[in-house]
Amino acid sequence: MANHKSAIKRIRANAAKRLRNRYQAKTTRNAIKKLRNTTSAEEAKALLPRVVSMLDRLAKKNVIHKKKASNNKSKLTKFVNKLA
Repeated sequence: MANHKSAIKRIRANAAKRLRNRYQAKTTRNAIKKLRNTTSAEEAKALLPRVVSMLDRLAKKNVIHKKKASNNKSKLTKFVNKLA
């Protein structure tokens, strides 16, 4: 266990950030799944900007790697364009 005040605070802060990151990452994964399961082109086109924004936000905060976000955006965009 940590002995210094700052180390104890850091443990608390890390736990809070971990929960926030897990929540945001899970929400994004669910949004991606929802987009992937969409068969309607209009609905997919409406969902795509929101999902791309979520991926960009996660990459900016280093929750996921920026290249993973880029790959996901590319694949989802191709999927939506194929529906149209």
